[in-house]
Amino acid sequence: MKKIISLLLAVLMSLAVLTACNDNSADLSDWDYISDKGEMVVGITLFAPMNYKDDNGELTGFETEFAKAVCDKLGVKAVFQEIDWNAKETELNSKNIDCIWNGMTITEERQANMGISVPYMENKQVAVTKVENLEKFATAEAMNGAYVVAEAESAGEGVATSDAFFTGVNYTAVDSQAKTLLEVKSGTADVAVIDYVMSIGSIGEGTDYADLAVIEGAAFAPEQYGIAFRKGDTETLDKVNAAIAELMADGTLDEIAAKYKLDTLLVK
Repeated sequence: MKKIISLLLAVLMSLAVLTACNDNSADLSDWDYISDKGEMVVGITLFAPMNYKDDNGELTGFETEFAKAVCDKLGVKAVFQEIDWNAKETELNSKNIDCIWNGMTITEERQANMGISVPYMENKQVAVTKVENLEKFATAEAMNGAYVVAEAESAGEGVATSDAFFTGVNYTAVDSQAKTLLEVKSGTADVAVIDYVMSIGSIGEGTDYADLAVIEGAAFAPEQYGIAFRKGDTETLDKVNAAIAELMADGTLDEIAAKYKLDTLLVK
């Protein structure tokens, strides 16, 4: 009996310690929370040239190297976690991730709901189709009745559902930009609306989508990319912005961007 009582007391004490630890963690600022665990969990989706798997199955890309460089400056490890882009804010606020760092367009709505870093890259939306259909879908009139796809909750979706060029199309949302290209390649969609940045590394000669191309003249919604943090987390935001400034000043960010043919798009 004494052994049983002793065991129960030990379990209760352990639970008390765990509860105290959890309470302390809840009281930490976002930066202290990240710093204490020694890692920043970066929410991403996979698309070249930002975050993608190389031939060896290793994660690489501009955003991957950029995030690692910033985290090195901050003294924490960058840990990458794939997310559902449609649920990115839920993932962030529930602390499943610490930031969204994945070619995220800065919008007024996102600035109202999250803390956003300084802009670091220019972008726009473009329409992609099969090379053989470039002339077929060259005008808004020709797009009437076409099947168009874009990533749900993306800037591309905003364009596909509101720009006059896409009036009269049959629009369907999919769960990633990468899937939009698969849909066009397979013929289940005629046109994909994606980031211009993505088109640089994902379509054309030397890629898996050599038969796809950007429709000339079909460019929309000039925009800028930023990194999102939980609303009110000004400390982490300030540290990241300072690290970005240092990487820009010493040329590191230019070097990373040049590897992926993105250096001309950096915000300087």
